[in-house]
Amino acid sequence: MTGCSATGVAESDGVEGTEPSQTIRNCDTDLAISPTPERVVTIKSTPLELMLALGLEDRVVASAFLDGPLPDELLPSGWEPNVISDDVPGRELLVSQTPDLVFAGWASNLSADGPGTRDALEQLGIRSYVSPAACDFGEAAPEALTFEDDFAMFREVGTIFGAEQRAEELVAEQQRRLEAIERPDRELTALWYSSGDDAPFVGGGTGAPNMIMEAAGLRNVEAESEESWLSLSWESFVAADPDVIVLVDTPWSTAEDKRERIETQPAAQTMRAVVKQRYITVPFDTTEAGVRNVDGVEIVASAAAEFAADAD
Repeated sequence: MTGCSATGVAESDGVEGTEPSQTIRNCDTDLAISPTPERVVTIKSTPLELMLALGLEDRVVASAFLDGPLPDELLPSGWEPNVISDDVPGRELLVSQTPDLVFAGWASNLSADGPGTRDALEQLGIRSYVSPAACDFGEAAPEALTFEDDFAMFREVGTIFGAEQRAEELVAEQQRRLEAIERPDRELTALWYSSGDDAPFVGGGTGAPNMIMEAAGLRNVEAESEESWLSLSWESFVAADPDVIVLVDTPWSTAEDKRERIETQPAAQTMRAVVKQRYITVPFDTTEAGVRNVDGVEIVASAAAEFAADAD
């Protein structure tokens, strides 16, 4: 390597008369970004949504493992995703789309029993990019996600696809929306319930749920956890007794299902959020690092402001 630019892109020496190759470091893997990817397969909703927000729908040849319907405001007129699988696609299906890059929402989306590991895909001439917030961190606790991390990803993806100006516009737009959000006039505690029957799976202190709740003016009762997500016993869930419960809505685990599950716990009948019916519903794709995190803040802050205005 001969040097790094301010965007974190490194240039390597090329043969005289040719353009130098460029790479970025993504989840401990070097990713060549030249030539510019033209045929992209996205896995999970957040990568596809970011591609759409950057105006790169013409580069997306196929998508898989979507978490629900795409929001209308991100869908270009007359465009529909080519959904090739409701789950992580197998290698044969992925290769049939002749991609030159796979954009995955999680490191675990690229495995030997799925489309293939990153090394295996590289051997097939298919590059890969993983959302930096969803790398495989091993035993290390991930650093708490921030909106600056989101914005860094927007810029990095913009650099990969030559859409730097649109990425800056997207960052500026989301910063303006964050600044305009009206937060509750008093602090409310909150617990983020994502999934789980026997053991509720909740938002810890380092992931997107904690970032969203903090930005919305709520205090996450699990903020001290060094995990992005963790499982609680129902006894611990009830004992947390937050002012507000955030319910994640997905086709496979609806917010209403989780609400009923809470209210069938006998001890939960004394929880403040249950007594006051203080539930906030957010779509699943607002809960993973991406362009819809600001949507999540707006939803949570608006509902929390109404709850805070009510006298206890």
